[in-house]
Amino acid sequence: MEDIHGILQRFWGYPGFRPLQEDIVRSVLHGDDTLALLPTGGGKSICFQVPGLALPGLTLVVSPLIALMKDQVENLKKRNVKAAALYSGMSKRELGNVIDNAVNDNLKFLYLSPERLKSDTIRLNLEAMKISLIAVDEAHCISQWGYDFRPPYLEIAEVRQMLPGIPVMALTATATPEVVEDIQDKLLFKERNVFQKSFERPNLTYVVYKEEDKYGRMLKVFKGVPGTGIVYVRNRKRTREVAEYLASAGISATFYHAGLPSHLRDQRQKQWINGEIRVMVSTNAFGMGIDKPDVRSVVHLDIPDNLEAYFQEAGRGGRDLKRSYAVILYDNQDIANLERNFETTFPNLKDIRTVYKALTNYAKLPVGGGKDVSLDFNLTEFAMHYRLPSAIAFSALKILEKEGLLQLNEAMLAPSRLMFTVSKEDLYRFQVEHIKYDGLVKLLLRSYSGVFSSYVVINEQALAQKAGIKTDQLIFGLNKLMAFEIVDYVPASDKPQIVFLSPVMLPKDITISKNVYKNRKEAARKRIDAIREYVETADECRSKMLLSYFGEKNAALCGTCDFCRKDKSTLNKVLFDAIAVRIRKLLLTKPCSVDELAVEANDIKSEHLINVLQYLLDRKWIALDYKMKYRWLKK
Repeated sequence: MEDIHGILQRFWGYPGFRPLQEDIVRSVLHGDDTLALLPTGGGKSICFQVPGLALPGLTLVVSPLIALMKDQVENLKKRNVKAAALYSGMSKRELGNVIDNAVNDNLKFLYLSPERLKSDTIRLNLEAMKISLIAVDEAHCISQWGYDFRPPYLEIAEVRQMLPGIPVMALTATATPEVVEDIQDKLLFKERNVFQKSFERPNLTYVVYKEEDKYGRMLKVFKGVPGTGIVYVRNRKRTREVAEYLASAGISATFYHAGLPSHLRDQRQKQWINGEIRVMVSTNAFGMGIDKPDVRSVVHLDIPDNLEAYFQEAGRGGRDLKRSYAVILYDNQDIANLERNFETTFPNLKDIRTVYKALTNYAKLPVGGGKDVSLDFNLTEFAMHYRLPSAIAFSALKILEKEGLLQLNEAMLAPSRLMFTVSKEDLYRFQVEHIKYDGLVKLLLRSYSGVFSSYVVINEQALAQKAGIKTDQLIFGLNKLMAFEIVDYVPASDKPQIVFLSPVMLPKDITISKNVYKNRKEAARKRIDAIREYVETADECRSKMLLSYFGEKNAALCGTCDFCRKDKSTLNKVLFDAIAVRIRKLLLTKPCSVDELAVEANDIKSEHLINVLQYLLDRKWIALDYKMKYRWLKK
């Protein structure tokens, strides 16, 4: 087995692991079921990719986010690691090709959605794959009391029984203590084994303003804090309005939501990542899987639905460990909207059945059929056609998703793919017999490698340009090759989809357990109350409130949030200078974490220590390294 430090250096170029990463990796390699709780940007993927490369066989990665799966597969391929993903929207031939590669030891990582675990094709082939590790990303989705429960995650327990002795690694950035216990129960952990890095982000300043002029206050934030930013709003229309407002004030901004064409989303995302656009205004469709380290401000113009979602979105700021700001701006209307949205989220059974009946009519599926059928789906058009309130329709679909009947996929670009489906000998015979297609075949063979063993992403425009023909002529030729059964050509798609996970039922047969419905509503109520308490409380440290919600009950004051900033009067200059001298002496000896400093200087109040550290950090007298240890810089 290759040394894990060698793997980290060879594939990622990192000199060492971040705090806890190495412990997590060694736990997995020891064969222990392992739950890793690392905050957003904490390097979760390294924790299963390194042991996956160290172990001899295949790592099976279960993830609910298709965009994230595709992104991680592409990143692994760039590092010359064989990886593939199975997700809805792929052709049967594509699915079969990926499964064959997994069975024949041609992959190191196989990503798939939890829904795929239910398919007979996967179940029949799992035991033939040489699986060494099962990694479960976004593991909080297995808990029905969590904020993003997905029933297909419960299938993982059955898969474990098919693969005895294979360790499971679960990863999440957001889990309350109750959910932490539930994850281990549902995944059948042999023993409790949790590695939890503190959710504390010492370089992230949390601020909440109750503000009538939210746009004006937002503008002050971006004028006062230089650098890249994100603004989150609830609805798509407002993304454009806010972006135009910022642009009119001289701040370069654009907007992003799932309803935009995929090429436009990709273009804007690249512009923002490259620093060509300073502020991205978006719905919560933006940010997942994007690791931009230098985001200085994350502003919420609407109250998030829960603290889990807020913590993830705010956590996209300051991943480079430099000072960044997470700001919520709210008014009384936002509180009213939060309550109204909560009620809309739980439609009654009659409304749920009405939406389900409309959906099966929309899909033209008969009762008893439709399992694994996927179709392009536009919620607005669907709601208008059947005269349904769009908010009720969406909430009903989400409940049907939680019942395991269907899956909603956001719009995303699935690029064009192609693979030759005949042998090289048969292809040669075809070229001799159909000379007018010889040039197109040779163009494909010259442009792409590996086209006989797996699907490759192709660019029709670039190919047409090479051939000196129009794009539609090239596409016509590809379709002809497909008709001759020489290639399998899958054109690009970028529409939202619904996938039916179970055969279509009569609407009257749709049932939801009253207890389950009641318990889910009560859990959602607690989350609403928690986010309300967070924004409406003005006399407690913001960081302490967040950390307490995630189970860290004895956290120190952050020293930088809106509450701590107004509560600094107890620290006079004499005391400040004395603490600064103590810190300097300690850090000149060796780098120290905040906990190590607290132990060495146990006679200093923790809030005073934090305040002085923050002052020194802001003025670059000290710095935080990747191990979250402070180093003295000032000479």
